Amino acid sequence: MFQKESNPICTLLGIDFPIIIAPMFLVSNEEMIIEGIKAGITGAIPALNYRTIEELRSAIQKIKKEVKGPFGINLIVNKSNFLYKDQLAVCCEEQVDFIITSLGSPEETIKKAHQSGVKVFCDVTDLSYALKVEALGADALIAVNKEAGGHAGNLSYETFIPLLKRECKIPIISAGGIGNGSQFHHFFELGADGFSMGSIFIASTEAPVSEDYKKAIVDYEAKDIVMTTKLSGTPCTVINTPYVQKVGTTQSGFEKFLNKNKRLKKWFKALTFFKGMKKLREAAFNTTYKTVWCAGPSIEYVSEVLPVQQRVKQLIADYHNYGK
Repeated sequence: MFQKESNPICTLLGIDFPIIIAPMFLVSNEEMIIEGIKAGITGAIPALNYRTIEELRSAIQKIKKEVKGPFGINLIVNKSNFLYKDQLAVCCEEQVDFIITSLGSPEETIKKAHQSGVKVFCDVTDLSYALKVEALGADALIAVNKEAGGHAGNLSYETFIPLLKRECKIPIISAGGIGNGSQFHHFFELGADGFSMGSIFIASTEAPVSEDYKKAIVDYEAKDIVMTTKLSGTPCTVINTPYVQKVGTTQSGFEKFLNKNKRLKKWFKALTFFKGMKKLREAAFNTTYKTVWCAGPSIEYVSEVLPVQQRVKQLIADYHNYGK
């Protein structure tokens, strides 16, 4: 049975239950994080949800003004994110509680964040990378498995979590495959210390996306999730809407060539990311036939749109009531 006092994520962040509302492009916002903190958990927002550095700074300050509790910012740390250095500087200046790094080396982030007292959790999809970030001083691992929403991993959680637990010494936060609280028992037994949960929170009252997007999270199931490389160049999970079926989920031969060309790949990846994110933005906030909704298979467990606090209470109640 879970004990808050002995859980490393609760201890590290000072929260009641080790759930992170995962950072979701276009979906995560200040209201969701504030309500999560009020419910005794934490959450993170992608820095790229803000068009300017000052908007990012204002959002951090707004959360700190509204609630006393930990929250994080997710940084894309590879060369496709031209705002990375400025985003990192703001996170350090404003002293967010933690940074989640994705898609690149976290070495600079860890060094500068630790100088400001900011913790760093790193997305990892295999053991070799997990060992590298642990050696660099990461505070925890976000173990992204193949059932994660967005940029998923290649390994099943049943393989990946025990592997990390055996080989690494820092806490493990499992990302992918969890949609209800009763599943926490199994993940704890596998070796997870905490949970990064995203897709089920898209269907939240506080989420800024369209009602159509929220309804899709409720109506579609795990079998409707497919992987596409057309959005960012990196495999990403989306709901298999009629539009996604029409345009396909793999890059053309010419796109693959550009993606691998040493001279051009940096710029092509940045362009692909920009175009893909623009398409996601249009679908997330407007009713359009060009519907591309990012989500993971945990939508299987979503049956209604709920306020964040109510969903968190439901998750924790499911955990405690399991087996009774």
